Amino acid sequence: MSDSYIPGVVETISLEKYTEDAYLNYAMYVINDRALPFIGDGLKPVQRRIVYAMSELRLAADAKFAKSARTIGDVLGKFHPHGDAACYEAMVLMAQSFSYRYPLIDGQGNWGSPDDPKSYAAMRYTESKLTRYAELLLGELTQGTVDWLPNFDGTLDEPAFLPARLPNILLNGGTGIAVGMATDILPHNLREVATACIRLLEKPKSTTLDLLEHIKGPDFPTGAEIISSKDDIRQMYETGRGSIRARAVYVEEGGDIIILALPYQVSGTRILEQIAGQMQAKKLPMVVDLRDESDHENPTRIAIVPKSNRVDAEELMNHLFATTDLERTYRVNFNIIGLDGRPRVRPLVELLSEWLQFRSGTVLKRLQFRLDKILDRLHILEGLLIAYLNIDEVIKIIRTEDKPKQALVARYKLSDTQADAILDLRLRQLAKLEEIKITGETDELNAERIDLEKTINSKARLKTLLKKELTADAEKFGDERMSQITQRPEAQAFKEKDLISTEAVTVVLSEKGWVRAAKGHDINPRDLSYRSGDQFLYAMAGRSNQDAVFFDSTGRAYTAGAHTLPTARSQGEPLTGRVSPPSGAFFTGMVIGEKEDRFVVASDAGYGFITRIEDMLTKNKAGKSLITVPKGGVAIQPSAVRDAKHEFVAAFSNEGRLLIFPVEDLPQMARGKGNKIMSIPPARVAERVEMMAHLVVFSEVDTLIVHSGKRHIRLNIGELEHYRSERARRGLKLPRGFQKVDGVELIRGG
Repeated sequence: MSDSYIPGVVETISLEKYTEDAYLNYAMYVINDRALPFIGDGLKPVQRRIVYAMSELRLAADAKFAKSARTIGDVLGKFHPHGDAACYEAMVLMAQSFSYRYPLIDGQGNWGSPDDPKSYAAMRYTESKLTRYAELLLGELTQGTVDWLPNFDGTLDEPAFLPARLPNILLNGGTGIAVGMATDILPHNLREVATACIRLLEKPKSTTLDLLEHIKGPDFPTGAEIISSKDDIRQMYETGRGSIRARAVYVEEGGDIIILALPYQVSGTRILEQIAGQMQAKKLPMVVDLRDESDHENPTRIAIVPKSNRVDAEELMNHLFATTDLERTYRVNFNIIGLDGRPRVRPLVELLSEWLQFRSGTVLKRLQFRLDKILDRLHILEGLLIAYLNIDEVIKIIRTEDKPKQALVARYKLSDTQADAILDLRLRQLAKLEEIKITGETDELNAERIDLEKTINSKARLKTLLKKELTADAEKFGDERMSQITQRPEAQAFKEKDLISTEAVTVVLSEKGWVRAAKGHDINPRDLSYRSGDQFLYAMAGRSNQDAVFFDSTGRAYTAGAHTLPTARSQGEPLTGRVSPPSGAFFTGMVIGEKEDRFVVASDAGYGFITRIEDMLTKNKAGKSLITVPKGGVAIQPSAVRDAKHEFVAAFSNEGRLLIFPVEDLPQMARGKGNKIMSIPPARVAERVEMMAHLVVFSEVDTLIVHSGKRHIRLNIGELEHYRSERARRGLKLPRGFQKVDGVELIRGG
């Protein structure tokens, strides 16, 4: 019922207006009285009421512990009429050293653990009191520094805020979700924030970069390292919004990887589950064991045991950083209720400047409160001194007058307060010594009064006092930074082939395009079983974690992981089930190796170039156009280049011609037609009578075996020198009987 309610008069408003007002009122209540912290003390209302209620119960740091239920009962009954579970959870959070950088509550009993922050015992079991740090929030509460408001039922007063001596809003941070807005503030280091405040007092026009000389970044209570770049951190503080990436800290110990610190608000149990899940899914074959060695002395100690000392610990941890909560990104949103009572996102400079404004006002109130007390006392002392100087007459007035107070006021022009103080004197205070004490106290208070008045009326003296107090508090409550800030590259998860064991395999391709992979390098692919009408085409040794590249007659390349190919126990599977070559195309060759390995690719028209496997790879089922093949031409089997400076190209035509020249004469390209390798008479290309049938790259210590029907001939560097010429020549004829070359075999020497 509103104050303007008139009996018998009905006010009519639209449903839209009613719901809009109701929702707005609810939203403002949630923002101001539930979810967002106040810039002055950095607390939400429930947190402030818990701390204040504990101070009223005299649960200071040097007091005995009291049952938490006692505190929660007072908070709910006197100040915060909400659910006891939510109120107790807010209290628990302020007691957890892994949640708060500087806890406000000292807890005894089970207050949760980093593995499960919500595993705390019920409030009837736990005991608590305030920490020393809470003195920074409560120390000046009774010194006229805060406004007092009636509680929910008007029977008590509670502080509108606490007179924080340091910007708790940054030191402990906080999160909250209101209506249409949220706040996410990460904890910071006390010493760094205090020195930044001093810098801002000395130089009010300091920029964000100036303050970042002191505040390096957030400081997590768990000790995880911050890996965000300096630019990201600067931008976050300049705008009040951004994100911070934190990563677990690990060391190598006796071949094991030991995780010593986890990111903020990350459970060790959750990490163990994530890593164990990957191990069970066989996504971490390089890890053989996982142990939780955490104890009271080492709250975080997780041991990861690699399969062997050949496992790269850095690569393994990079994978875990990318796939588990060992690395986390935290949203930052400095959305705070300011001195004007309104929520707004504040950059760092504005936030600290406004807090210093709050602190300056608080100190001025404290000084004025003390000055008022001194003036009141001096006023009383002045009256007492008058009484001592006229003690006999004062005693006479008191003994003889019916109304001594009025008589004293009239006789000596005293105030009511002074007259009351004189009348309250005890007989033992009439000694001569008391007069000396009054004179001494008056001198001391006058000296303090002069100092206070100078400070109140001088901005410079006030700044000096603020700096002195900030320095003293930083010295008393500050500590070293726990989260180191380190530049780290972005973590990359293992690719599927990185997780595969690197076994030796031999990939076998048949003439009909059927493929398989045999274990080992010591098999004879010609002895394998082939389908009716099919036979061996080409085989190449590689590793199971490498990609095999297949070529069709049109010059297109197709990629398949060696580990995905069927075993040689079967007759394999058709490549056309994996890739989609053009109509009429057929497979002519293949390669396998590392991405940096180089090969000479060529067409039977006599053109080719050097390229790397990396340039051949593709995820496209339709393949990748690698070498341009003229109409009617065919791409032939590539040949590996191991040392271009000391190797040669041997090009054979189907009519028994051989041309040899240095590999360096060919260009390295990613794709294209290439340069002429062997001259094929133009008139005969169209008829497809003569063509370049084989190409082999060899060195001086190698031997070539040329097959023609059932005959073969061995050619070493001595015989091959006869066929050496310039690139793009036609080549010389092989000996009689080898006018048709069916195949060339390379025998590695040395």
